[in-house]
Amino acid sequence: MARQWGPSMRAAEKAGCVVSASRAGQAEADSWSCSGVILSRGPDLVLCHGGIFTPFLRAGSAALTAAGASFLPSDSCDDDLRLHVQWGPAAASPAGRAERARPGLCTPQCAGPEPDPPARPRGRLLQSPRPAELLLLLSCPAFRAHFARLFGGEAAEQWRFANAAPDDEVSEEEEEDQLRALGWFALLRVRPEPEEEEEAAAAEESGPAVAVAPLGAVPKGAPLLACGSPFGAFCPDIFLNTLSRGVLSNATGPLLLTDARCLPGTEGGGVYAARPAGALVALVAAPLCWKAREWVGLTLLCAAAPLLRAARAALGRLGPGPRALAAFLPQEMGAPWGLPLRDPGPPWAAAAVLVECGTVWGSGVAVAPRLVVTCRHVAPREASRVLVRATPPKSATIWGRVVFATQETCPYDVALVSLEEDLHDVPLPVLAEHFQEGEAVSVVGFGIFGQACGPLVTSGILSAVVRVDGRPVMLQTTCAVHGGSSGGPLFSTCTGDLLGIVASNTRDNNTGATYPHLNFSIPVSVLQPALWRYRQTGDLDGLRQLDGATEPVKVVWRLQRPLTEAPRSKL
Repeated sequence: MARQWGPSMRAAEKAGCVVSASRAGQAEADSWSCSGVILSRGPDLVLCHGGIFTPFLRAGSAALTAAGASFLPSDSCDDDLRLHVQWGPAAASPAGRAERARPGLCTPQCAGPEPDPPARPRGRLLQSPRPAELLLLLSCPAFRAHFARLFGGEAAEQWRFANAAPDDEVSEEEEEDQLRALGWFALLRVRPEPEEEEEAAAAEESGPAVAVAPLGAVPKGAPLLACGSPFGAFCPDIFLNTLSRGVLSNATGPLLLTDARCLPGTEGGGVYAARPAGALVALVAAPLCWKAREWVGLTLLCAAAPLLRAARAALGRLGPGPRALAAFLPQEMGAPWGLPLRDPGPPWAAAAVLVECGTVWGSGVAVAPRLVVTCRHVAPREASRVLVRATPPKSATIWGRVVFATQETCPYDVALVSLEEDLHDVPLPVLAEHFQEGEAVSVVGFGIFGQACGPLVTSGILSAVVRVDGRPVMLQTTCAVHGGSSGGPLFSTCTGDLLGIVASNTRDNNTGATYPHLNFSIPVSVLQPALWRYRQTGDLDGLRQLDGATEPVKVVWRLQRPLTEAPRSKL
């Protein structure tokens, strides 16, 4: 694992930084801050999130949504704007910066009394905050277009991207500012010190500091490493360049989603791929989002390649000086697979299908060319017509019929759909026979967006295998599962074997909150003998035996302990 992530971790630590914005003469505690990525050395160019600049815009945040606005020059902000950039020792160039880096202390909010001179300094060695200048604010038009398609329209009221929980007190103006700033980033230049300019020139330490992955070069399900500073400039010696792992969960154009867990302050932080090793894939656009007041558990990203192309175009329109800086922005590296990938990710992910039964939709998994398993609450009525949509590249649409659905009293929420045509070019999964707690797993389904941008892939571990009489009856995972994922497959990430069928996530009956990272699947071993019998003979008796599940199995799926004694009547 260390060998896989070593290059990405080193790239993230060298390029990671934190950016602070304040007004001249203002106390440091009243500044705004976010994460950033060092794009080049000599000159030091930094890309960070644009949200921290909304308080300084002369025309207010409305300038970000003005018709045709793709970038704003530096004079769009107030003259009293002051910027500082801070990075760790790993980001220092060999031209003597590491030796000059001074021990950084926490910000005043968390710093204690200064140590006596003989004491060793606390925290990591950090570069002192360096003054910087704003070159321009920019956005990726394609990102904004895809965002409007997915999150706009009638669904817009269900989504929230503020850096606070839905119940926290956030003014409508602050929330509107944050929404308008989504997809906006800022290009800065760190002001060099005279001796650094001489040393850099002598050592020829100039040019791009990161490699950039082309758009589409990283497929769904590919592992990602997010690097940002939670809480921004607060205690950078503790939080600077905090790492989080996940996968590329979904993508539509330059709008990406990952299940890597990020916190407020990581906006503008870099997200890197394990392959191409250490390549910058995207920047964090929104670390937190809610749908219908429920935390989704996904981080919204903007792909780096189109964002940098937009930066070059904007610099070219600002005059000779800024135009010269465009040459120092990193170029896209060659995709190791040739052309950008268009498949949905790992081969086993293509077995996931979208299932529509009337107005209800969910997920399913193909277990035979004409057979799909899903959940009863997705396709509840036997003999009812069902529409099944396969994933790209074919994106086939096939009608089917529900040939079996468990009874509502059955703990196993299962339905079987027989298709009128074969699902061509869909790899059929191998059904797992063994389950290992702690193994890496992935859930593939059409949660959140349905067919709008294909199946969603989330990663985690098999956190528990619940057994009754020695046989697995429930699988618990830490993958993020959302509405629409029901009936989707749970795979072993290592082997690609089908482990189970996603049945539910967890809801707190007292608060009504849903927890996407605690969910339950039906082990495929429960279904395997009956599925084999049906495929060979067309006999449904094996499946109907699921309705006769024992009381201990029912207790497990009720997610509560049985009562030790009958409740007393209050009458």
